[in-house]
Amino acid sequence: MSRRRPYKRVLLKISGESFSRPGEGGIDSTELRKIADEIGAVAETGVDLAVVVGGGNMIRGANLARRLEIDQSTADYMGMLGTVMNGMALKEAVEHCGRPARLLSAITMPSIAEPFIRKRALRHMEKGRCIILAAGTGNPFFTTDTCASLRATELNCEVVLKATKVDGVYESDPVTNPDARRFDELTFAQAIEERLGIMDLTALSMCMEHDLPVIVFNFKEPGNIMRVVRGENVGTLIHSTIENAVETS
Repeated sequence: MSRRRPYKRVLLKISGESFSRPGEGGIDSTELRKIADEIGAVAETGVDLAVVVGGGNMIRGANLARRLEIDQSTADYMGMLGTVMNGMALKEAVEHCGRPARLLSAITMPSIAEPFIRKRALRHMEKGRCIILAAGTGNPFFTTDTCASLRATELNCEVVLKATKVDGVYESDPVTNPDARRFDELTFAQAIEERLGIMDLTALSMCMEHDLPVIVFNFKEPGNIMRVVRGENVGTLIHSTIENAVETS
């Protein structure tokens, strides 16, 4: 049985690729506006919203380290700067839509972002401001998925919403296997054991430890963030308390 419900405080994880057109890099104005409109609509309902942004449209640290033959720590920090650029653009776009927003960075850069301080972030949310979290955890070798799990736990969020290009979690890649079945619900243990590629293992383990559900859904479908927040059956729900995963065609 599905255990979907409405949420009042959520963390939305957006990949860097969401800011660009398919196969391209950088920030596309149309895609940026779509993201801001969706976020603004959810914030308008009174939901507390924190957004963790990725930076893959700018730089991917691991790939850059291999290509340039530089230390991965350095490349990861360069990737964090990419998330800050995305965060700056998103903050401006959300405010242009008429919703107050604040950009908080795990790396100190006071000229362009507030430092991430838990109590400050919570206060912004209490005042109805959307908070945009950039620079990951501020540490190399940690993904922005792990950052999403960490920040959601710190900020007492009820769920992590992982925005992707597909409509949920499949038993195998639906692009190469058209007959792959989609999961409606899934346990953390199953996701980890079967290595389904939802999030990195550190992020999944943290969510499992803190009983923090994750919903994987297609961000490109207009209105899907609102549907998920309202408790509609969108995407795949991953949590700790179901006896059996439910698959749908």
